[in-house]
Amino acid sequence: MDKKNGTLKLIISVVLVVAASLIIAGIIGGKDLMYHLKNRGALGPLTKDDISYVNAPSVTPSGKDGTANASDWASLYPDIVATMGDNKKNAYVTDYLEEDPYLVNIYEGYGFAKDYGSARGHEYTLEDVSKTKRPHPMANCLTCKTPNFTKLVNDLGVSVYTMPFEDVLAKMEENVSCYTCHGNEANESGKLVVTHSYVMKALADNMSVIDPAVLSCGQCHIEYYFTVSDKETMMPYHDTASMDPEAILAYYDSLEGPDGNPGFYDWIQESTGSRLLKAQHPEMETFLFGQHAGELSCASCHMPIEMNEQGDVYHSHELVSPLDSETLLSTCVQCHEDTDMKEKVRRVQARVTAREKEVGNRLSEFKTLLAKAVSEGKTSEDTLNKVRKLHREAQWFFDFCYVENSEGAHNSDLSIRCLDFSEARIAEGMSILSGN
Repeated sequence: MDKKNGTLKLIISVVLVVAASLIIAGIIGGKDLMYHLKNRGALGPLTKDDISYVNAPSVTPSGKDGTANASDWASLYPDIVATMGDNKKNAYVTDYLEEDPYLVNIYEGYGFAKDYGSARGHEYTLEDVSKTKRPHPMANCLTCKTPNFTKLVNDLGVSVYTMPFEDVLAKMEENVSCYTCHGNEANESGKLVVTHSYVMKALADNMSVIDPAVLSCGQCHIEYYFTVSDKETMMPYHDTASMDPEAILAYYDSLEGPDGNPGFYDWIQESTGSRLLKAQHPEMETFLFGQHAGELSCASCHMPIEMNEQGDVYHSHELVSPLDSETLLSTCVQCHEDTDMKEKVRRVQARVTAREKEVGNRLSEFKTLLAKAVSEGKTSEDTLNKVRKLHREAQWFFDFCYVENSEGAHNSDLSIRCLDFSEARIAEGMSILSGN
Protein backbone atom coordinates (compact mmCIF):
# COMPACT_ATOMS: atom_id res chain seq x y z
CA MET A 1 0.00 0.00 0.00
CA ASP A 2 1.45 3.42 -0.93
CA LYS A 3 1.41 6.35 1.50
CA LYS A 4 -1.33 8.23 -0.36
CA ASN A 5 -3.78 5.33 -0.27
CA GLY A 6 -2.91 4.66 3.33
CA THR A 7 -3.69 8.25 4.30
CA LEU A 8 -7.01 8.16 2.39
CA LYS A 9 -8.06 4.98 4.18
CA LEU A 10 -7.12 6.55 7.51
CA ILE A 11 -9.26 9.61 6.77
CA ILE A 12 -12.23 7.46 5.76
CA SER A 13 -11.86 5.30 8.86
CA VAL A 14 -11.72 8.31 11.16
CA VAL A 15 -14.77 9.89 9.51
CA LEU A 16 -16.77 6.67 9.84
CA VAL A 17 -15.85 6.26 13.50
CA VAL A 18 -16.68 9.90 14.28
CA ALA A 19 -20.00 9.62 12.46
CA ALA A 20 -20.80 6.54 14.50
CA SER A 21 -19.93 8.50 17.63
CA LEU A 22 -22.36 11.24 16.63
CA ILE A 23 -25.16 8.74 16.26
CA ILE A 24 -24.47 7.28 19.67
CA ALA A 25 -24.29 10.78 21.19
CA GLY A 26 -27.63 11.68 19.65
CA ILE A 27 -26.28 14.44 17.38
CA ILE A 28 -27.54 12.56 14.38
CA GLY A 29 -29.94 10.42 16.40
CA GLY A 30 -32.16 7.53 15.51
CA LYS A 31 -34.72 9.41 13.44
CA ASP A 32 -32.68 10.10 10.32
CA LEU A 33 -30.79 7.17 8.83
CA MET A 34 -29.63 8.74 5.57
CA TYR A 35 -27.44 11.81 5.51
CA HIS A 36 -24.44 13.37 3.73
CA LEU A 37 -21.36 14.84 5.33
CA LYS A 38 -20.41 18.25 3.93
CA ASN A 39 -16.88 18.08 5.26
CA ARG A 40 -15.86 14.59 4.26
CA GLY A 41 -12.13 15.22 4.61
CA ALA A 42 -12.29 16.88 8.04
CA LEU A 43 -10.34 15.07 10.72
CA GLY A 44 -11.64 17.22 13.59
CA PRO A 45 -14.85 16.57 15.54
CA LEU A 46 -17.96 16.81 13.40
CA THR A 47 -20.96 18.93 14.36
CA LYS A 48 -24.51 19.34 13.10
CA ASP A 49 -23.21 22.00 10.70
CA ASP A 50 -21.16 19.34 8.93
CA ILE A 51 -24.24 17.29 8.14
CA SER A 52 -26.71 17.92 5.36
CA TYR A 53 -29.91 15.89 5.58
CA VAL A 54 -31.33 14.57 2.34
CA ASN A 55 -34.99 15.30 1.65
CA ALA A 56 -36.25 12.41 -0.41
CA PRO A 57 -38.66 13.03 -3.24
CA SER A 58 -41.78 10.92 -3.09
CA VAL A 59 -42.16 7.80 -5.19
CA THR A 60 -45.14 6.13 -6.77
CA PRO A 61 -45.80 2.88 -4.87
CA SER A 62 -45.73 -0.09 -7.22
CA GLY A 63 -47.10 -2.69 -4.79
CA LYS A 64 -50.52 -4.00 -5.70
CA ASP A 65 -51.69 -3.05 -2.22
CA GLY A 66 -50.22 0.44 -2.36
CA THR A 67 -46.93 -0.21 -0.55
CA ALA A 68 -43.74 1.39 -1.78
CA ASN A 69 -41.34 -1.51 -2.06
CA ALA A 70 -37.56 -1.68 -2.27
CA SER A 71 -37.45 -1.43 -6.06
CA ASP A 72 -39.37 1.84 -5.88
CA TRP A 73 -36.63 3.39 -3.77
CA ALA A 74 -33.65 1.77 -5.51
CA SER A 75 -32.88 4.67 -7.86
CA LEU A 76 -32.90 7.16 -4.97
CA TYR A 77 -31.05 5.00 -2.43
CA PRO A 78 -29.09 2.42 -4.43
CA ASP A 79 -26.59 1.74 -1.65
CA ILE A 80 -29.23 1.15 1.01
CA VAL A 81 -31.37 -1.07 -1.21
CA ALA A 82 -28.30 -3.04 -2.30
CA THR A 83 -27.30 -3.68 1.30
CA MET A 84 -30.84 -4.80 2.10
CA GLY A 85 -30.36 -7.49 -0.52
CA ASP A 86 -27.14 -8.51 1.19
CA ASN A 87 -29.22 -9.99 4.02
CA LYS A 88 -29.54 -12.99 1.73
CA LYS A 89 -26.00 -13.88 2.83
CA ASN A 90 -27.41 -14.86 6.22
CA ALA A 91 -28.72 -18.18 4.94
CA TYR A 92 -27.45 -20.67 7.52
CA VAL A 93 -29.96 -22.28 9.87
CA THR A 94 -29.09 -23.93 13.18
CA ASP A 95 -31.47 -26.76 14.09
CA TYR A 96 -32.10 -26.04 17.76
CA LEU A 97 -33.89 -29.34 18.30
CA GLU A 98 -30.75 -31.14 17.18
CA GLU A 99 -28.42 -28.83 19.08
CA ASP A 100 -30.48 -28.97 22.30
CA PRO A 101 -32.50 -32.23 22.25
CA TYR A 102 -34.16 -31.48 25.59
CA LEU A 103 -36.32 -28.90 23.76
CA VAL A 104 -38.40 -31.67 22.18
CA ASN A 105 -39.45 -32.81 25.62
CA ILE A 106 -40.16 -29.43 27.21
CA TYR A 107 -42.09 -28.22 24.11
CA GLU A 108 -44.04 -31.48 23.85
CA GLY A 109 -47.47 -30.85 22.36
CA TYR A 110 -46.50 -27.56 20.70
CA GLY A 111 -45.25 -26.76 17.21
CA PHE A 112 -41.72 -25.91 18.36
CA ALA A 113 -41.20 -29.56 19.27
CA LYS A 114 -41.59 -30.36 15.57
CA ASP A 115 -39.52 -27.61 13.95
CA TYR A 116 -37.31 -24.98 15.55
CA GLY A 117 -34.45 -23.41 13.64
CA SER A 118 -32.54 -20.16 13.93
CA ALA A 119 -33.83 -17.17 12.02
CA ARG A 120 -32.20 -16.30 8.73
CA GLY A 121 -31.84 -12.93 7.04
CA HIS A 122 -34.89 -10.79 6.25
CA GLU A 123 -34.70 -11.92 2.63
CA TYR A 124 -36.02 -15.34 3.72
CA THR A 125 -38.97 -14.40 5.93
CA LEU A 126 -41.75 -15.49 3.58
CA GLU A 127 -39.95 -18.61 2.44
CA ASP A 128 -39.27 -19.75 5.99
CA VAL A 129 -42.78 -19.17 7.32
CA SER A 130 -44.25 -21.02 4.34
CA LYS A 131 -41.97 -24.05 4.80
CA THR A 132 -42.01 -24.47 8.57
CA LYS A 133 -43.41 -27.71 9.94
CA ARG A 134 -45.15 -25.78 12.71
CA PRO A 135 -48.88 -25.61 11.94
CA HIS A 136 -50.21 -22.17 10.98
CA PRO A 137 -53.86 -22.33 9.90
CA MET A 138 -54.40 -18.59 10.29
CA ALA A 139 -52.75 -15.59 8.69
CA ASN A 140 -51.58 -14.08 11.99
CA CYS A 141 -48.32 -16.03 11.57
CA LEU A 142 -47.47 -13.57 8.79
CA THR A 143 -47.48 -10.59 11.15
CA CYS A 144 -43.79 -9.67 10.90
CA LYS A 145 -42.85 -11.55 7.76
CA THR A 146 -43.92 -9.05 5.12
CA PRO A 147 -44.99 -5.39 4.87
CA ASN A 148 -47.92 -6.48 2.70
CA PHE A 149 -49.54 -8.18 5.67
CA THR A 150 -49.02 -5.09 7.81
CA LYS A 151 -50.65 -2.96 5.11
CA LEU A 152 -53.56 -5.43 4.86
CA VAL A 153 -54.21 -5.19 8.60
CA ASN A 154 -53.95 -1.40 8.47
CA ASP A 155 -56.46 -1.32 5.61
CA LEU A 156 -58.97 -3.98 6.74
CA GLY A 157 -58.52 -4.32 10.50
CA VAL A 158 -58.10 -7.26 12.87
CA SER A 159 -60.29 -9.60 10.81
CA VAL A 160 -57.21 -10.22 8.67
CA TYR A 161 -55.55 -12.21 11.46
CA THR A 162 -58.03 -15.08 11.23
CA MET A 163 -58.02 -15.34 7.44
CA PRO A 164 -56.68 -18.67 6.06
CA PHE A 165 -52.89 -18.64 6.00
CA GLU A 166 -52.48 -20.00 2.48
CA ASP A 167 -54.98 -17.55 0.99
CA VAL A 168 -53.21 -14.55 2.46
CA LEU A 169 -49.72 -15.89 1.76
CA ALA A 170 -50.54 -16.03 -1.95
CA LYS A 171 -51.11 -12.26 -1.93
CA MET A 172 -47.84 -11.35 -0.25
CA GLU A 173 -45.28 -9.69 -2.52
CA GLU A 174 -42.20 -8.82 -0.48
CA ASN A 175 -40.15 -9.93 2.51
CA VAL A 176 -39.40 -7.49 5.33
CA SER A 177 -38.66 -4.29 3.46
CA CYS A 178 -38.77 -0.49 3.38
CA TYR A 179 -42.45 -0.10 4.29
CA THR A 180 -41.96 -2.11 7.48
CA CYS A 181 -39.86 0.61 9.12
CA HIS A 182 -40.52 3.68 6.99
CA GLY A 183 -44.05 3.30 5.67
CA ASN A 184 -44.65 5.12 2.38
CA GLU A 185 -43.69 8.47 3.86
CA ALA A 186 -40.33 9.92 2.94
CA ASN A 187 -40.82 13.61 3.58
CA GLU A 188 -37.72 13.37 5.71
CA SER A 189 -35.13 10.96 4.44
CA GLY A 190 -35.04 7.89 6.62
CA LYS A 191 -38.03 8.91 8.73
CA LEU A 192 -38.99 5.98 10.94
CA VAL A 193 -42.65 5.02 11.12
CA VAL A 194 -44.41 2.54 13.42
CA THR A 195 -46.46 0.62 10.88
CA HIS A 196 -47.76 -2.17 13.13
CA SER A 197 -51.10 -1.23 14.66
CA TYR A 198 -50.67 -3.47 17.73
CA VAL A 199 -47.67 -1.39 18.86
CA MET A 200 -49.84 1.73 18.90
CA LYS A 201 -52.62 -0.10 20.74
CA ALA A 202 -50.31 -1.55 23.38
CA LEU A 203 -48.03 1.41 24.04
CA ALA A 204 -50.06 4.45 22.92
CA ASP A 205 -48.39 7.60 24.29
CA ASN A 206 -45.61 5.51 25.84
CA MET A 207 -44.17 4.95 22.37
CA SER A 208 -42.53 8.36 22.63
CA VAL A 209 -40.17 7.30 25.43
CA ILE A 210 -38.50 4.65 23.25
CA ASP A 211 -35.78 5.63 20.78
CA PRO A 212 -37.33 5.40 17.28
CA ALA A 213 -34.32 3.39 16.11
CA VAL A 214 -35.10 0.83 18.83
CA LEU A 215 -38.88 0.82 18.42
CA SER A 216 -38.56 0.43 14.66
CA CYS A 217 -36.83 -2.93 15.14
CA GLY A 218 -38.88 -3.63 18.26
CA GLN A 219 -42.07 -3.73 16.23
CA CYS A 220 -41.13 -7.32 15.47
CA HIS A 221 -38.26 -8.22 17.81
CA ILE A 222 -40.48 -8.47 20.87
CA GLU A 223 -42.49 -10.81 23.04
CA TYR A 224 -46.06 -11.03 21.75
CA TYR A 225 -49.15 -13.21 21.87
CA PHE A 226 -52.34 -13.77 19.88
CA THR A 227 -55.45 -12.51 21.65
CA VAL A 228 -58.17 -15.01 22.52
CA SER A 229 -60.98 -12.92 21.01
CA ASP A 230 -59.72 -12.31 17.47
CA LYS A 231 -56.18 -13.81 17.30
CA GLU A 232 -54.73 -10.35 16.89
CA THR A 233 -51.01 -10.00 17.47
CA MET A 234 -50.56 -8.06 20.72
CA MET A 235 -47.79 -6.98 23.10
CA PRO A 236 -48.24 -8.07 26.77
CA TYR A 237 -47.63 -4.67 28.41
CA HIS A 238 -48.52 -0.99 28.11
CA ASP A 239 -45.31 0.78 29.14
CA THR A 240 -41.58 0.17 29.30
CA ALA A 241 -41.62 -0.48 33.06
CA SER A 242 -43.82 -3.55 32.45
CA MET A 243 -41.53 -5.15 29.87
CA ASP A 244 -39.54 -7.27 32.31
CA PRO A 245 -40.30 -11.04 32.40
CA GLU A 246 -41.91 -10.96 35.86
CA ALA A 247 -44.37 -8.24 34.85
CA ILE A 248 -45.15 -9.94 31.54
CA LEU A 249 -45.89 -13.22 33.34
CA ALA A 250 -48.20 -11.34 35.72
CA TYR A 251 -49.94 -9.82 32.69
CA TYR A 252 -50.55 -13.27 31.19
CA ASP A 253 -51.73 -14.59 34.56
CA SER A 254 -54.29 -11.78 34.70
CA LEU A 255 -55.83 -12.64 31.34
CA GLU A 256 -58.47 -15.23 30.60
CA GLY A 257 -57.19 -18.28 28.78
CA PRO A 258 -58.62 -19.81 25.59
CA ASP A 259 -60.64 -22.23 27.75
CA GLY A 260 -62.28 -19.38 29.65
CA ASN A 261 -60.39 -20.02 32.88
CA PRO A 262 -57.97 -17.55 34.52
CA GLY A 263 -54.48 -17.44 33.05
CA PHE A 264 -53.59 -17.06 29.38
CA TYR A 265 -51.68 -19.97 27.87
CA ASP A 266 -50.31 -20.95 24.47
CA TRP A 267 -51.04 -24.63 25.01
CA ILE A 268 -52.01 -27.12 27.68
CA GLN A 269 -49.42 -29.88 27.73
CA GLU A 270 -51.29 -33.18 27.71
CA SER A 271 -48.76 -35.24 29.68
CA THR A 272 -48.44 -32.72 32.52
CA GLY A 273 -51.66 -30.72 32.36
CA SER A 274 -49.61 -27.52 32.66
CA ARG A 275 -50.91 -24.33 31.06
CA LEU A 276 -47.71 -23.26 29.33
CA LEU A 277 -46.46 -20.10 27.65
CA LYS A 278 -44.13 -19.97 24.66
CA ALA A 279 -41.96 -16.86 24.70
CA GLN A 280 -41.21 -15.40 21.29
CA HIS A 281 -38.09 -13.26 20.81
CA PRO A 282 -37.97 -10.46 23.41
CA GLU A 283 -34.93 -8.63 22.07
CA MET A 284 -36.31 -5.11 22.58
CA GLU A 285 -37.49 -5.82 26.11
CA THR A 286 -34.17 -7.40 27.07
CA PHE A 287 -32.18 -4.53 25.55
CA LEU A 288 -34.27 -1.81 27.20
CA PHE A 289 -33.52 -3.29 30.64
CA GLY A 290 -29.79 -3.43 29.86
CA GLN A 291 -26.97 -1.00 30.52
CA HIS A 292 -26.83 0.39 26.97
CA ALA A 293 -30.47 1.46 26.73
CA GLY A 294 -30.66 5.21 26.14
CA GLU A 295 -27.09 5.31 24.86
CA LEU A 296 -27.22 3.02 21.84
CA SER A 297 -29.88 1.78 19.45
CA CYS A 298 -30.28 -1.38 17.41
CA ALA A 299 -28.79 0.50 14.46
CA SER A 300 -25.72 1.45 16.51
CA CYS A 301 -24.69 -2.18 16.85
CA HIS A 302 -26.20 -3.93 13.83
CA MET A 303 -26.19 -1.41 10.93
CA PRO A 304 -22.63 -0.33 10.04
CA ILE A 305 -22.02 3.16 8.69
CA GLU A 306 -20.62 2.94 5.17
CA MET A 307 -19.22 5.43 2.66
CA ASN A 308 -19.73 5.00 -1.09
CA GLU A 309 -17.40 6.08 -3.89
CA GLN A 310 -19.05 9.50 -4.06
CA GLY A 311 -18.33 10.08 -0.39
CA ASP A 312 -21.94 9.72 0.71
CA VAL A 313 -22.33 8.19 4.15
CA TYR A 314 -25.25 5.92 4.96
CA HIS A 315 -26.37 3.16 7.30
CA SER A 316 -25.88 -0.24 5.75
CA HIS A 317 -29.13 -2.19 5.85
CA GLU A 318 -27.32 -5.50 5.95
CA LEU A 319 -28.00 -6.48 9.56
CA VAL A 320 -24.88 -8.00 11.04
CA SER A 321 -23.38 -8.97 14.35
CA PRO A 322 -21.02 -6.29 15.69
CA LEU A 323 -18.51 -9.11 16.14
CA ASP A 324 -18.36 -9.37 12.34
CA SER A 325 -17.85 -5.66 11.66
CA GLU A 326 -14.73 -3.69 12.51
CA THR A 327 -16.71 -0.49 11.92
CA LEU A 328 -19.25 -1.45 14.57
CA LEU A 329 -16.59 -2.67 16.98
CA SER A 330 -14.88 0.71 16.67
CA THR A 331 -17.88 2.30 18.41
CA CYS A 332 -17.54 -0.15 21.31
CA VAL A 333 -13.88 0.56 22.01
CA GLN A 334 -14.64 4.21 22.71
CA CYS A 335 -15.97 3.08 26.10
CA HIS A 336 -14.17 -0.29 26.32
CA GLU A 337 -10.74 1.01 25.35
CA ASP A 338 -8.62 -1.75 26.85
CA THR A 339 -10.96 -4.61 26.15
CA ASP A 340 -10.92 -7.20 23.39
CA MET A 341 -14.62 -6.83 22.64
CA LYS A 342 -14.92 -9.97 20.55
CA GLU A 343 -13.43 -12.08 23.31
CA LYS A 344 -15.48 -10.35 26.01
CA VAL A 345 -18.79 -10.88 24.20
CA ARG A 346 -17.95 -14.48 23.37
CA ARG A 347 -17.19 -15.19 27.02
CA VAL A 348 -20.57 -13.74 27.98
CA GLN A 349 -22.36 -15.80 25.35
CA ALA A 350 -20.50 -18.97 26.33
CA ARG A 351 -21.50 -18.45 29.96
CA VAL A 352 -25.17 -17.88 29.13
CA THR A 353 -25.29 -20.79 26.67
CA ALA A 354 -23.77 -23.16 29.23
CA ARG A 355 -26.36 -22.10 31.83
CA GLU A 356 -29.15 -22.52 29.26
CA LYS A 357 -28.13 -26.10 28.61
CA GLU A 358 -27.81 -26.84 32.32
CA VAL A 359 -31.20 -25.35 33.22
CA GLY A 360 -32.87 -26.66 30.04
CA ASN A 361 -31.90 -30.23 30.81
CA ARG A 362 -33.03 -29.77 34.41
CA LEU A 363 -36.38 -28.40 33.17
CA SER A 364 -36.76 -31.46 30.96
CA GLU A 365 -36.21 -33.72 33.98
CA PHE A 366 -38.80 -31.75 35.95
CA LYS A 367 -41.34 -32.02 33.14
CA THR A 368 -40.78 -35.80 32.91
CA LEU A 369 -41.18 -36.20 36.67
CA LEU A 370 -44.41 -34.18 36.63
CA ALA A 371 -45.77 -36.19 33.70
CA LYS A 372 -45.00 -39.39 35.61
CA ALA A 373 -46.84 -38.12 38.70
CA VAL A 374 -49.87 -37.27 36.57
CA SER A 375 -49.94 -40.65 34.83
CA GLU A 376 -49.55 -42.63 38.08
CA GLY A 377 -52.51 -40.85 39.70
CA LYS A 378 -51.09 -41.03 43.24
CA THR A 379 -50.62 -37.27 43.75
CA SER A 380 -53.54 -35.09 44.78
CA GLU A 381 -54.91 -32.61 42.26
CA ASP A 382 -54.16 -29.72 44.61
CA THR A 383 -50.51 -30.74 44.78
CA LEU A 384 -50.33 -31.28 41.04
CA ASN A 385 -51.79 -27.83 40.40
CA LYS A 386 -49.23 -26.27 42.72
CA VAL A 387 -46.45 -28.02 40.81
CA ARG A 388 -48.01 -27.12 37.46
CA LYS A 389 -47.84 -23.46 38.42
CA LEU A 390 -44.15 -23.85 39.20
CA HIS A 391 -43.72 -25.69 35.91
CA ARG A 392 -45.39 -22.82 34.03
CA GLU A 393 -43.10 -20.28 35.70
CA ALA A 394 -39.95 -22.36 35.21
CA GLN A 395 -40.76 -22.83 31.53
CA TRP A 396 -41.48 -19.12 31.08
CA PHE A 397 -38.28 -17.80 32.64
CA PHE A 398 -36.14 -20.38 30.84
CA ASP A 399 -37.78 -19.63 27.52
CA PHE A 400 -37.50 -15.84 27.92
CA CYS A 401 -33.73 -16.28 27.96
CA TYR A 402 -33.44 -19.09 25.43
CA VAL A 403 -35.39 -17.44 22.63
CA GLU A 404 -33.73 -14.02 23.04
CA ASN A 405 -31.29 -14.32 20.20
CA SER A 406 -28.27 -12.44 21.58
CA GLU A 407 -27.28 -15.23 23.98
CA GLY A 408 -26.72 -12.69 26.75
CA ALA A 409 -25.00 -10.00 24.68
CA HIS A 410 -27.95 -7.59 25.01
CA ASN A 411 -28.29 -8.00 28.76
CA SER A 412 -26.36 -10.83 30.41
CA ASP A 413 -27.60 -9.94 33.90
CA LEU A 414 -31.23 -10.41 32.87
CA SER A 415 -30.42 -13.63 31.00
CA ILE A 416 -28.74 -15.19 34.03
CA ARG A 417 -31.47 -13.89 36.36
CA CYS A 418 -34.14 -15.61 34.23
CA LEU A 419 -32.23 -18.88 34.30
CA ASP A 420 -31.72 -18.63 38.06
CA PHE A 421 -35.45 -18.00 38.55
CA SER A 422 -36.25 -21.00 36.38
CA GLU A 423 -33.85 -23.24 38.25
CA ALA A 424 -35.28 -22.20 41.62
CA ARG A 425 -38.81 -23.09 40.55
CA ILE A 426 -37.62 -26.39 39.10
CA ALA A 427 -35.98 -27.27 42.41
CA GLU A 428 -39.11 -26.34 44.37
CA GLY A 429 -41.36 -28.36 42.09
CA MET A 430 -39.16 -31.44 42.12
CA SER A 431 -38.89 -31.24 45.89
CA ILE A 432 -42.68 -31.30 46.21
CA LEU A 433 -43.00 -34.24 43.84
CA SER A 434 -40.32 -36.21 45.70
CA GLY A 435 -42.03 -35.56 49.03
CA ASN A 436 -39.12 -33.61 50.55
